[in-house]
Parts: sequence; C-alpha cells; structure tokens
Amino acid sequence: MANLLTILRMILAVLAIEFLFTGDPSLCVTSVFLTLFVIVLDGLDGIVARALNEQSKFGSVFDILGDRVVENLYWIAFAIIGWVAPWVPMVVVTRGILTDGLRSIALSQGYTAFGSDTMMKNKFCHFLTASRFSRAIYGVAKTLVFLMLIIAYIPNLEYFNVMDINQFAWFASNQKILITIADVLVYVTVGMCVVRGIPVLFESKRFINDEK
Repeated sequence: MANLLTILRMILAVLAIEFLFTGDPSLCVTSVFLTLFVIVLDGLDGIVARALNEQSKFGSVFDILGDRVVENLYWIAFAIIGWVAPWVPMVVVTRGILTDGLRSIALSQGYTAFGSDTMMKNKFCHFLTASRFSRAIYGVAKTLVFLMLIIAYIPNLEYFNVMDINQFAWFASNQKILITIADVLVYVTVGMCVVRGIPVLFESKRFINDEK
C-alpha cells in the first residue's frame, strides 16, 4: 500500500505540472491543490508503511526515489517556465545523484538512508539528514516553495485573458511581494537540500573504504 501511494504521488506530480503548462486558469489553481496533496502523500506513505508493518529496505529506497522524481520534476518544470534560474535544478539534481549513488553503496552493505538500519551513525549527521524532524522541516520548505512559486506567478501566465487576470486581482496587485517571498524560499530550500546532503558524503567514507 505504501509503495502504491508513492507511485500515485509521482503520477499526480506529473499531472499537476502538466496543468501549469496548459495555462488554463482553473487547471493552474487545481495544480496548487494537487501539489499540496502530493506533498501530503509524501508523509502519508511512511505512516501507512509503519501502521501496516510494511517497512522494508525496498520500500525505503522506493520512497526516496519517489521523493527524488517529484522534487526534480517540479524544479525542472519551474526552470523551463522561467520561474527559477537554471542553476536551481542543476544543484538539486546533482546533489540527488551524488547522495543516492553513495547511498546505494551503503545499501549493498545492508544499510538504508533512514530507519533503524540507517547509514547515518554520527548523531549530528543523523539529525541533519535522517531524523524525522529534519525530513519534516525540509518537506515543509518544499511545500511552501512549490506552492508559493505557482501562486506568485499565476497572474503572469501569458495565456490568461483580461477576465482571468481580474479573477486574480489580489495576486496580481501583490505579485512583487509574493515573488520576493518565493525567491527567498527557493534559496532557503536549495540551501537545505545541499546542507542535508553533506552528511551523506561524510558518512559514506567508511562504506567506500569497506568496498576497497
């Protein structure tokens, strides 16, 4: 069930992003709610796995893959639309490739990214990367930045006609403030992404040495 929720999360993320590219006002608003639901599912699949006693190493890895797919899809889409600079998805995707590659080495030795078999043995590294608190804060940050980017730029979509823009008069009149907030959240979220990846590099040294 938890893995099915992860699959559903990826499908809904693709759908939400596709709605943004249509330029249809109602679909763009729907994308906001779909995006929120996608993030909610991110936390729900872990809860379901624990509740149904379905926790497994495959489930742990699959959950991370789901996170990575969703996160990368949004950042790449935002860069294509022009809402964030190209360097943003470059940094996020590169960080994901590096950390997941190193985690695969740990997995081959029986360790997972999170949970009781986590590779993060150093307490500080565990707190930054694998603790529920850290993961929750990062999840909240991604939720806020994804939603804020969509909300801030909705009135700017070239497909909107005058009537559509009037429906978003408040957003249009406060767009500069909303965009500023969104930009700050982009830097904060990407910064958290990088900082949470550094401990993985540190902890991976012992697994790489063992491989030798």
